[in-house]
Amino acid sequence: MIDIDSPPPVALAGDWPADADAVPALPAAPKTLRETGLEQQLIVELIAKAIFLGGRSHLSSLASKLRLSLNVLREALAFMVAEQLAEVSWRGESDIDVQYQLSGVGKERAGAWLERRAYVGPAPVTLAAYHAQVERQSWRHPARARVSAADIAAVYGADHLDAGVLQLLGAALYSGRSIFLHGPSGGGKTALAAKLGLLLQGLVGVPYAVMVGQEIIQVHDPLLHPSLTPAQARLAPRGADPRWALCQRPAIQIGAELSADMLELRHDAFGGCYQAPPHFKANNGIFIIDDLGRQRLPAAELLNRFMQPLDAGHDQLSLRGGHKFTVPFDVVLVLVTNLAPAALLDDAFLRRLGYKIHLGALDASAYRGLFRQQCRAMNLACDEAALAYLLDTLHGAGDRPLLASHPRELLGRIVDFAG
Repeated sequence: MIDIDSPPPVALAGDWPADADAVPALPAAPKTLRETGLEQQLIVELIAKAIFLGGRSHLSSLASKLRLSLNVLREALAFMVAEQLAEVSWRGESDIDVQYQLSGVGKERAGAWLERRAYVGPAPVTLAAYHAQVERQSWRHPARARVSAADIAAVYGADHLDAGVLQLLGAALYSGRSIFLHGPSGGGKTALAAKLGLLLQGLVGVPYAVMVGQEIIQVHDPLLHPSLTPAQARLAPRGADPRWALCQRPAIQIGAELSADMLELRHDAFGGCYQAPPHFKANNGIFIIDDLGRQRLPAAELLNRFMQPLDAGHDQLSLRGGHKFTVPFDVVLVLVTNLAPAALLDDAFLRRLGYKIHLGALDASAYRGLFRQQCRAMNLACDEAALAYLLDTLHGAGDRPLLASHPRELLGRIVDFAG
């Protein structure tokens, strides 16, 4: 079993931000091969494969592709030249204006390395470095700015939610404990859960990949780790390790398609590396399981998979061959269902969930406000007589609950027919 004791101290670029939108302290860029924490052979292989596939390569292009500093690349390439694996093909006037190509022996080695593992991308960080960084930028870190009532009002003000629901959401996010959203279909649970990501304050560093033993696990996903706004990008600290991508906190949502195997490492036979499961990629953010109870595995079995990580703060994963290792489990777990809680889980399971929030029908005042807001969003004039007829006759006479999904759906049909 590969495990982590106390991660070694690491130099940091930047301090803990006073501003919630500022950049967290990121590991400083390594200046030597030793400071990367990686074996020299791995870096040599990455460089050789990159040159093999790209042809004669400039030092700066290798730095961009492999996310390694120029100093680290120079040291590794000097070794490769000495071992007659590579050679300088062109040199300009400055120290960084250099191009390299592989020797005949280097091409043979690179071809063999590609057959064994085709991955050619950013160099990984160590598992110890990943543990330490997740802990530094944890949502539960005492230095983190907390969600305020004003933040919640700004995100959910147009949803006309009950004040009690908003208070529970604030308390849940403050605590970092799990959230269980339940209620009838159409009550707005999925939309509410999706907006939770807008309340995640601050930025985080996500590694492109993590090294575990002799295996590479890809973590960063541009579809799941939101890129920075131009204003945020200007805050990036100088001298940070380029193996870390600066991102907004992730809010990853998965629904009825979730299966047990999706919660484990997935080996990419072509690339020769692993893909991290979604809850691994959600670290330092929110992991939303929508449509709980609709998955192919029973809800109790699914939640049992997360009970130990929730309690311990870390998860255990396995490589092919059975080698086990731990990764941080630093997520706000959000469960969403339109099924009755008692039909899904027993009392013992329900007690272990942090905050259980019911979203039911709106009252008439909130429904009117939501209807008018949806009219404005669709550039429609709100007909108050039609709204009264909707409430008093269509809903009232038919005893239909005032669900949050109805205004948008009804107005959408009107737009369709009018078009």
